[in-house]
Amino acid sequence: MRTSPQQRLREWIATPAYPWITGGAVTAGAVVELIAIPGGVTTTVGVLVSAASLMWRRSFPPVAVLTVAAGLIGFAGDVNLYVSIMVSGLAGCYALGRNRVVHPALAVAGGALGALCVNLVHINTWSRMDLPVPALWEKGSLSLFAESFLLTVVVFGAVMMGDAVRSREETRTERSLAQDRLIAMERQHAAEAERAAIARELHDIVSHSVSMIAVQAESATYTTPGLTPEARDGFQQIAGTARSSMAELRRLLGVLRTPQGDTALTAPQPTLDHLAELVDQHRAVGGTAELRITGERVALPAAWELSAYRIAQEALTNARKHAPGARTVVEVDYGTDRLLTLRVRDDGPGTGAAAGSGTASRPGTGTGHGLTGMRERAALVGGRLTAGAGPDGGFLVEAELPWGSG
Repeated sequence: MRTSPQQRLREWIATPAYPWITGGAVTAGAVVELIAIPGGVTTTVGVLVSAASLMWRRSFPPVAVLTVAAGLIGFAGDVNLYVSIMVSGLAGCYALGRNRVVHPALAVAGGALGALCVNLVHINTWSRMDLPVPALWEKGSLSLFAESFLLTVVVFGAVMMGDAVRSREETRTERSLAQDRLIAMERQHAAEAERAAIARELHDIVSHSVSMIAVQAESATYTTPGLTPEARDGFQQIAGTARSSMAELRRLLGVLRTPQGDTALTAPQPTLDHLAELVDQHRAVGGTAELRITGERVALPAAWELSAYRIAQEALTNARKHAPGARTVVEVDYGTDRLLTLRVRDDGPGTGAAAGSGTASRPGTGTGHGLTGMRERAALVGGRLTAGAGPDGGFLVEAELPWGSG
């Protein structure tokens, strides 16, 4: 993915080398200025210390106090304002606000006090240079403090800018963390809801089988001639155990009941024989779909049939949501080694599609719940599921569900 110049600039600024390069450049500029316009010892030391200290402003943020103080001292030592002092002073004030070395109000107050001290030193210097300097509290004397006012405004602006950038980044980080927590909670709730749905469906499957055992065992005591009393008691025990198992199943499922009440779902669970109807439903809502079946139809255990059907159903829902109008192919391969392979692929935009909530998302979007449910269903029967970009483009969901030991 091509990055913009602004993004590349942000990435470069974030590198550890950035403060060293910029601090070194300002220091080199200060040396050139001092050679061109020599200053006194105080000015020279203040200019060089203020510029050089910028190289440590990220690794040791409190050094920004030294940067600003040295800059003010260097400016106080000479009436000339070096460009390097302006740059290092602004960068130091920005670093004070950006890293919250001290409270912004304290940083501005300190800068204002330093600016006043520099201004007083300059007033004394002007008087010694025989410049017309009015006495304090005389008319026009307030104009002497314009310098300190201007410096205070500059300090205030730089500190506030750094503090604003810091606050914005903190807000962005908190928002990102909150979003990550929300997505994690949604995924957890989706997984729990999917497991609850699987548990209810398995209850229907198992309860049907166990009830048949109970009925057949109880009927055998009346329909099988020549049973001994021991055999008759054995059949009755089988029937009683089956009924007890049914009651235990209902108690365990109590925590997973739907909000509509305790009425169990009585509709038959779908199987692979219903895939044609599922594809027809997909076409009825505007989709384009094709069903391909290879291998000899095998009657699989109910859990395998239901899991495969639900995976195909969710994959078609995903295709309708993220690739509307795309051509979808549902492939079922019964194979020869007791491995059922199910593939649902479309020719839509693939992984570039935007994801929504509640259905399978394209990989990388991180907000969909359908993939979680499909993987849960595949793992339930000992299988695996993969989802991602197809070999010919589009999006591919592939499930391998082993249903026997061979």
